[in-house]
Amino acid sequence: MAVRDSALISCRECGLVCAIPNLEHGQGAACPRCGHTLLTHVKNTHTNVLAYGLSCGIMLALSCFFPFMSIRVQGLSNDIVLLNALSVFHYFDNDVLAAMLIFTVVVLPVLTITAMMYLFFKASRVFSSSLPDGSVTRSNANRWTQFLCRFVLRVEPWLLVDIFFVGVLVSIVKIAAMTDVSLGPAFWTFFLYAHLVLKCSRVADKQWLWDRLFPTQSYAHVHAGDTHLSQTHLVCRLCSQINPTHASNQHDPKTCQRCGSGLQAFNPSNILTTSAALVTTAIILYIPANLYPMMYTTSFGSSAASTIMDGVILIWQLGSYPIALIILTASIIVPITKMLILVHLLIKAKSSRKQSARDALIRLKQYRFIEIIGRWSMIDIFVVAILTALVQFHQLMSITPGPAVFYFALVVVFTLLATHTFDPRILWQTEAVSADDNCAVSPAPASGQQTPIKQEKHG
Repeated sequence: MAVRDSALISCRECGLVCAIPNLEHGQGAACPRCGHTLLTHVKNTHTNVLAYGLSCGIMLALSCFFPFMSIRVQGLSNDIVLLNALSVFHYFDNDVLAAMLIFTVVVLPVLTITAMMYLFFKASRVFSSSLPDGSVTRSNANRWTQFLCRFVLRVEPWLLVDIFFVGVLVSIVKIAAMTDVSLGPAFWTFFLYAHLVLKCSRVADKQWLWDRLFPTQSYAHVHAGDTHLSQTHLVCRLCSQINPTHASNQHDPKTCQRCGSGLQAFNPSNILTTSAALVTTAIILYIPANLYPMMYTTSFGSSAASTIMDGVILIWQLGSYPIALIILTASIIVPITKMLILVHLLIKAKSSRKQSARDALIRLKQYRFIEIIGRWSMIDIFVVAILTALVQFHQLMSITPGPAVFYFALVVVFTLLATHTFDPRILWQTEAVSADDNCAVSPAPASGQQTPIKQEKHG
């Protein structure tokens, strides 16, 4: 059974306007020029979201009220719950960092999943009404629904539940050689919670949600084969709605006709300036993040400071080679690689008019790489939080966070902002579309096959 009518979607990574034919359950469509997945239809998406979302809430509640972890040193023991680990920086006068941990691991995931459950339930029951001219009705309920849809899409990249759990595993290995570590029941429920959050995000068909609540609007002057350089439309980077240009927009010329988010004309100069400023800030902050101590360790009255690299060396000397490599990769290699690639992309973007489509695709793959790995640099921050919460035995043994924690967290935030600000369409500065560009529609993912669907080409 077909699930949606043919529509035009602009690829957010290369700017090509593609015609999406009717899709069956389990099918997806990919951009013919860059291979970016335009949409994937998930079967029974609303029931899956409701089931996984409810399960997330149950597992998180259990994780917060039962013992999470405990350690024993010289006959003394210390038990912590999940919220102790997340709010530990508050007790060391770093409320900003404590708030960041609580929001990215608990508050934002709860709000996002709750909003998703509400939206998918509403989408399964009602369709949004439309005015005679085809525009979406601007009722108060629709504005609230639009706000929740925008909230889900904007916040989702900042959910760090999975990274926090990996940080917990690294912390366990890091102190297991020195103390006895016990895992409480909340550890296992949190493992299920982290898995369910990822699963809930994957089964949520965002395009289905938009089509149900705010159907795609078509405009006669926009055709398949146009690009972001055609100057025939403005694309909402949040919901992928193709909007008329400011001059032809009869409604609010500064907001998307579908989701209500702000619209901006494609402006390479502004993109490069903003991204370069964010990358430069991250590079500057990375210097004190490596020079200052990441944490202080007190043992039998003597205190020792350790930087990020000191921690890697210590773990390596203890024989935990995989964990040392994980910390080295997440805290040293990933941030440096990400900043270097961003600088490289910014430089190449200035001369992208001279690049071939093949060169543009290579740059785009580099962008996709840093977009995936950027979040994982937060592992070291989570490791310090767990160790600080666990190891508190006063002069016998204790761990306190150092000033580098705050700087390193800022490095991660600014590199993520730089990545999100960078518009990969800037790498595609050619308007010509080859005659063999066909929208690739794939059957169910398990088949691994793609069937090219012909579409009309213009320009």
